[in-house]
Amino acid sequence: MKSSPQDVRWSIGDLAGRFELETHVLRHWEDKGLLHPARDSAGRRYYGEDDAYRVAAIIASKESGMSLDQIRTLVDASADGRRDALKQHLVELDRREAELARSRHMTEHALECRAHDITTCPSFQAHVADIVEGTRRGLPWVNGHGTHSS
Repeated sequence: MKSSPQDVRWSIGDLAGRFELETHVLRHWEDKGLLHPARDSAGRRYYGEDDAYRVAAIIASKESGMSLDQIRTLVDASADGRRDALKQHLVELDRREAELARSRHMTEHALECRAHDITTCPSFQAHVADIVEGTRRGLPWVNGHGTHSS
């Protein structure tokens, strides 16, 4: 017979081990208000199934680049600003995605370029000539004002 979520009780070490974390990480998240473990009569923390799902959400959110403050807003049902925090995170993800696309494009160009040293590549030189001449500032693939084409 399968146990109910109320029957599950993990120690801090057991829960940390399930997620390959050090126990101090769970304590830190508790200090930051992200976790609220129950306590036994001796004051030892214990965690249930709901806590495990919360830890999984924290880890997934951290891996997506969210700060602990953003995550606290995400996992706290009473917190205001959840939608705003998520919208801000989407803006940041879009920025990072564009940055990665520009980096990929530059790397692919360098890989396919006949010039061993990209700085001697005629296409690259043409792409940044106005910066070198002083008529424009900043690289287009860094500040988003253009693309590098071969």
